[in-house]
Amino acid sequence: MATGGKKGAVAAGHELTAAAAADVLREGGNAFDAVIAGLWMACVAEPVLASPGGGGFVMARSVEHDRTRLFDFFVHTPRLKPDPANLEFEGIHADFGTTTQEFHIGAGASAVPGFVPGLYALHAALARLPMTRLAAPAVAAAKAGVEVNDTQARVFQIVGPILIRSHEARALFAPDGALLATGAMFRNEELGDAIDVIAREGPRIASEGEIAEAMLAVTGAGGALRAGDLKAYAVAERAPLSAALDGVEPLLNPPPSCGGGLIRDMLFNLARQERPLSVAALNLARAIDATDRAWRSAGCDIGQFLGAAGAPGKGAAVRGRGTTHISVIDAAGNAAAATVSNGEGNGRVVPGCGFMINNMLGEEDINPLGFHAWPEDTRLSSMMAPSVLVACDGTITALGSGGSNRIRTALFQVSARLLAGAGELDEAVAAPRLHIEHGHLDFEDLFEAKDRDALTEAFKDHRAWPERSMYYGGVHVAQRAAKGGFAAAGDPRRGGVALIV
Repeated sequence: MATGGKKGAVAAGHELTAAAAADVLREGGNAFDAVIAGLWMACVAEPVLASPGGGGFVMARSVEHDRTRLFDFFVHTPRLKPDPANLEFEGIHADFGTTTQEFHIGAGASAVPGFVPGLYALHAALARLPMTRLAAPAVAAAKAGVEVNDTQARVFQIVGPILIRSHEARALFAPDGALLATGAMFRNEELGDAIDVIAREGPRIASEGEIAEAMLAVTGAGGALRAGDLKAYAVAERAPLSAALDGVEPLLNPPPSCGGGLIRDMLFNLARQERPLSVAALNLARAIDATDRAWRSAGCDIGQFLGAAGAPGKGAAVRGRGTTHISVIDAAGNAAAATVSNGEGNGRVVPGCGFMINNMLGEEDINPLGFHAWPEDTRLSSMMAPSVLVACDGTITALGSGGSNRIRTALFQVSARLLAGAGELDEAVAAPRLHIEHGHLDFEDLFEAKDRDALTEAFKDHRAWPERSMYYGGVHVAQRAAKGGFAAAGDPRRGGVALIV
C-alpha cells in the first residue's frame, strides 16, 4: 500500500497506466485529466482489456460542481440486426487454469464502441489539460514498445486463440510464432498513430472519419456495425445509485447496468446479519448467495430486481468480461473511478490502427435467449461498477474492478471490509475472495481453517482455488483522508500498482 503525498493517489492495473495518471497529477492536472491519461495508456499497456474499440464507465466526483455523476460510454447494440447466417461468429475457449470459459469472436460479435466519445465527454465536462497532452504518454509508449509483465503475459495466454486468429493479430502478439512472454517488447506503432490522430482531430474521426472507416472495414461484411451506428452513438450521464451504511454513502453504477445495484443489495444483506458489520467469511457468503438468488428470481432483470421505474427489462444484456480499472483522487478531493472493457477483442485488428474492436455480442452471459437475440439500438448492461465511497468524516474512496461476473462480489467484499474497518486498504484488497452463483461456491483457499470449514459445510457444491487468481477480479483503490492524506492499493491478482504523488 502507498501512503503520504500532496497531490493525489492512483491505483491501476499496470505500472505505465498508473504512471501516466500520476505524472498528470504532478503537473497540476486534476483527477479527470489523470484518469483520461491512464485510460489512453491502458490501451497500449493492457491491450486485451482496454481499446478504442471498447467502452466503459467513469464515476466522477467533482468538488467544483459539488456533484457526482456516472459517465456511461459502454457499448451499444447496432440499430439493425442482420441475418445471423451472414455474420462472422465463432467460439473459442479461454483457459484460466482451474476453469475455462467460452468466448465468441469475429466481426459479428462487435457492438458499437463508446471509448473515444466517452473520454471526450469526460474531458469536455471536467478536465483541464489538452487532450494531446493526455494522450502523449500512450503515443510514445506504443511507438517505443512496452515490456510485457507477468500479468499481461498471463492474459495473452488465457485468450491466446483470439490473439493468433489472424495474420495481423499474430504480427502484434506473436511476431516470432509464440505469444509474447514476460520480458518481451510489445510494439504497436499503428496504435500510437491512431491515438495521436484521435487526440489531435477529436472524436468525430472515430465516428465519421478515417478511424471510423477503418473499423467498418473489419466489421462491415460479416458484422452488424454500420456507419450510422458509429455516428449516432451518445454518451449518457447518470445520477449514481446511492445507499447509506455505517456513516458511509456508496455511490454506485446505476441502471441500466446491474453491478451497482447488486453490490448495494449485498451490502444491505450483510448489514442485516450482524451489527456491528461483520466480514466473517460465512457472513459474506450468505450475503452474496441471498443477492444471487434474488437476482435470478428477478430473471436477471435489473428493473425488476430494484423495482426501478425506467430501468431496462429483460431485453438489456448484461456484460462484463475482459476489463481493467483505474482509480484517481486529487488534492482537491476530486475522484475518478474508471472501468473499461474490450471484451477480449473480436480477433480482427483494425487496419492501420493497431487495435481490435470489442466482442461484446459474443458472450453467453448476455444472450440468455441465445446468440443474436440482442435488442436493437440498446445500451448494454454491465457488471462493471466503478464506485465512490463518501464517509461522513470527509474521507473519499474511489474503487472498481475488472473480472466479469466476479466484479460484483469482488467490490462487495472489499467495500464491506472498508466499511467494517477490517484492515488497511491493501489488506482489504488482498484478503481471500469467494464467489457464488446458482448455489455453487468458488473460493480462494486461503481462509483460516475455521472459516474454510464453515464455508464448505454451508456450500457443499464448491471449488477451491489454490491461490489468488485474476478470476476473482482486480480491485484498485485510491483514498483521500478527511485531513488530506492519501492512500492507494492495487490488486496483486491483476498486476495492481499504487502511486502517491
